[in-house]
Amino acid sequence: MQIDRSALLHGPIAATLLGLAWPILVVLALQTFVGVAETWFVSFLGTGPVAGVTLVFPVFMLMTMMSNGGIGGGVSSAVARAIGAGRMEDAQALAAHAVLIGAAFGAAFSIGVWTGGRALFEMMGGRGEALANAMLYADVVFAAAIPGWIANLLAAALRGAGNVRVPALVTAAGAAATLALSPLFIFGWGFVPAFGVAGAGVALIVFNLGSAIALALYMRSPRSPLRLRGAPLQWRLFKDILSVGLLSAIGTVVANLTVVLTTGLVGGFGSNAIAGYGLASRLDYILIPLLFALGTACVTMVGTNVGAGQQARALRIAWTAAAISAAAVEAIGVAAALFPQGWMHLFSREAEVAGAGIAYLARVAPAYAFFGAGMALYFASQGAGRMAWPFAAGLARLGVVWLAGGYWVGVVHGSLAGLFWIVTVSYVVFGGINILAMAGGLSWGRTEPRAGGADKPVLEPR
Repeated sequence: MQIDRSALLHGPIAATLLGLAWPILVVLALQTFVGVAETWFVSFLGTGPVAGVTLVFPVFMLMTMMSNGGIGGGVSSAVARAIGAGRMEDAQALAAHAVLIGAAFGAAFSIGVWTGGRALFEMMGGRGEALANAMLYADVVFAAAIPGWIANLLAAALRGAGNVRVPALVTAAGAAATLALSPLFIFGWGFVPAFGVAGAGVALIVFNLGSAIALALYMRSPRSPLRLRGAPLQWRLFKDILSVGLLSAIGTVVANLTVVLTTGLVGGFGSNAIAGYGLASRLDYILIPLLFALGTACVTMVGTNVGAGQQARALRIAWTAAAISAAAVEAIGVAAALFPQGWMHLFSREAEVAGAGIAYLARVAPAYAFFGAGMALYFASQGAGRMAWPFAAGLARLGVVWLAGGYWVGVVHGSLAGLFWIVTVSYVVFGGINILAMAGGLSWGRTEPRAGGADKPVLEPR
């Protein structure tokens, strides 16, 4: 689907948001299903492999979220604002700049995990079999970090131009291939040997390479709204991406550091608690396709309208996206809180593993609405190029887990259930700060009426 500039600037807000979001949602839901299925496949290998994958998962999600929603958000925002302002040559050149940024960040992730992964996983509570499986899985998965980053940033550039169809099709094809290859590589069949937990990583390598090649070939063709071709390197274009993307990326690091810290605190209660928490918190990540789909649509619409000087419409888009996101994820949260056994028993019926996961879902899932609204306003702020308050909200969430959670576990020696209540409070704080900052005109702007009824944009400082 390709949404033209006129619809972004003048079309009905909710309908245009959903029109941009639904192809992304459908395909990412398929991709998330593949991730859940992969966890299910690994669960047949035992608790040690599941715990190992759980230790790596926050780092893998950090890379995924940073490339899609962090630096990728900066790419989408820069492209959308350039198109909104009518700077098509800049929009084209931004795609080439994105490739270089992706290669640099991908290399940094590979080197970082290969050299510092063991120390990190030990810090998170990994021991024995769990640590060995974590190292094996991480070594394989991060071998293809560079093509993964390039693929995600090229997809972000296309979405910033209003083209959600091609990235969605590429992701759908890759997800289907991964679903077929994961059990093949994990368990083996015929002449293909069983690689165990490493097989899940091999399937992801195939996905990353295939996605990068497919998107690059499409963007070299005349059918693409953005052509991938050589362009003179310009600092101002790097700045257009990184002024939003770097703060967003740091915010993503903060969000994932919160998950890593939570995992480490849970690790103090043993491997069964880590496995149970990991399986339960996978539901949190199932929210990401929905929030990312709506958020990506929000970045494109807000960025295009801010580029065109339509600040009041951009604000209405932000609030509409926040309302839709909060309602959708809260419905999931209520269902999970009422029937947590239904989710946990998909993966494990071991009493201690399932019990830890049920305790998490019963407390944290009802707060999903705050997470949904906060994430929508985070993406809207990306589109506007103003990330200060969403970044502060992420820091506050980290602070709650770090200070209150660390005190509860390390000093009070409190219960696992109490730790999960602290995680719930951190979600409420994250969403509440974003909502109050936007409602008070502090986040990224407000409007003042002009003579004649038009809106004059008043932007807050970055």
